[in-house]
Amino acid sequence: MKLLMNERRADITIQPFTIHVAQSTLDDLRERLARTRWPDEVQGTGWDYGTNLEYLKALVAYWHHQFDWRAQEARLNQFVQFRTEIDGFGIHFIHERGQGPRPLPLLLTHGWPGSFFEMVKVIPLLTDPAGHGGDPADSFDVIAPSLPGFGFSDRPTVRGVTTTKTAEWWARLMTDVLGYVRFAAAGGDIGAGVTQRLALAHPDRLVGIHLTYLGSTSAHTEPPDRSEAEQRYLHALQQWSLQEGAYARLQSTKPQTLAYGLNDSPVGLAAWITEKFRTWSDCDGEVERRFSKDELLTNIMLYWVTETIPSSVRIYFENAHASSPLQPGQHIEVPAGVALFPKEISLPPREWAERSLRVQRWTPMPRGGHFAALEEPELLVEDLRAFFRPLRASR
Repeated sequence: MKLLMNERRADITIQPFTIHVAQSTLDDLRERLARTRWPDEVQGTGWDYGTNLEYLKALVAYWHHQFDWRAQEARLNQFVQFRTEIDGFGIHFIHERGQGPRPLPLLLTHGWPGSFFEMVKVIPLLTDPAGHGGDPADSFDVIAPSLPGFGFSDRPTVRGVTTTKTAEWWARLMTDVLGYVRFAAAGGDIGAGVTQRLALAHPDRLVGIHLTYLGSTSAHTEPPDRSEAEQRYLHALQQWSLQEGAYARLQSTKPQTLAYGLNDSPVGLAAWITEKFRTWSDCDGEVERRFSKDELLTNIMLYWVTETIPSSVRIYFENAHASSPLQPGQHIEVPAGVALFPKEISLPPREWAERSLRVQRWTPMPRGGHFAALEEPELLVEDLRAFFRPLRASR
C-alpha cells in the first residue's frame, strides 16, 4: 500500500516542499563574487596544480553576470518534492510517480560532490518510458532524497551519521513514510555505499540493487586468493589515492578546517567542486564537454545557498571512523547489477565485485564517468530498465 502525501503514519508527517532561496542570500552571493581576491598561479600549467585560474575566472564571471538561479529554481520545482522527519531529522526528497501499468519503486541516491540535481535528466526517462520511446511496463516510481547534510535535508549536529545510518533512514523513508513493501535501489559514489548497506541490512525489502561505483571494500582488501586482475585493480586504486585522493584524506581527517574556507568563499567552493567534475568525468580535460556552466553552477548553488558543504564533507570523517558493516565472508545476497563507465574513479574486475555481491548483470559502458546520471542519462536508464525488468515480478 502507498500512503498519500497528506496522510500521517504514526509520528511521521510529510510536507510538500518548494525551493525558494531568499533574495538576501542571492544578493550576498553577488557581493562576494564581486569582491573575490584571486590568487596567482604558475604560468602554463593548465590544471596540473588544481583548478585552472583562467577557467575559474570565466565560470565566476558567468555566475556573477549571467547565471539565473531563479530559472534553475523553477526547473527544479517542476519535480514533486517533500520533506519529512525520521528520528527528528529532516529529509528532503523528490517523489515522482511512474506512468505505467505497475511502476517499480526505485530509490536513487546521489554522492559527493553531487546532489539530487544529478538525477534530473534520468527521472523523466524512468517515470515515463513511453513518453521517451520506451515500454510503459518499464516505468518506475522514483524517490531521490538529499543525503543527510546535503542540500535541503537537515545538517547533522551529532556524531555518527554515516552511510550505514543513512541506509537505515532510507529503509524507513521507503517503508514507514511512503509505504513501499519492496523496492529497488541504485546509486553511485556515496549513494552506492548507502545502497549496498541497505541491501545488507534489509534484503527482504530489496528486489535488486544497481551500482555505478564500487571502490574498495574493507572486508576483502587483502583476500589471500587475489586474481591478477584484482591485483592490478588494487594497485590502480593505490596510485589513484596517491595522485588524486588528497581531498578524501583531508575530508576524512580535518573536515572542519576545510569548512571555514569553503563555506565563506563561493569561489573557493566552486574551485573545490568543479575540479572534481572535470577530473572524474569523461570530458578529455574540457569540463564543459560534459556539463554546461548552468549545470555546474546549479549543483554548486545547492551547497552554497544551504550552507551544506561543511556537513557534506563530514560524512567522510564519519565513515572513516566507523567499522565496516560487511565483515570477512559476508555476502550481499540481493541481486545486483553493475554498470562500469570507463572514466569512473575505479574499475574493478567482476571477480572483485562478486566477492561481496550477487552480480546478475555486468555492463561495461562505452563512455561516461563518475557522474553517470548527468553525463550519460540514456545509457544509465537503459541499463536500469534491463536489469530490473526480470526482477519486477518478485515484488
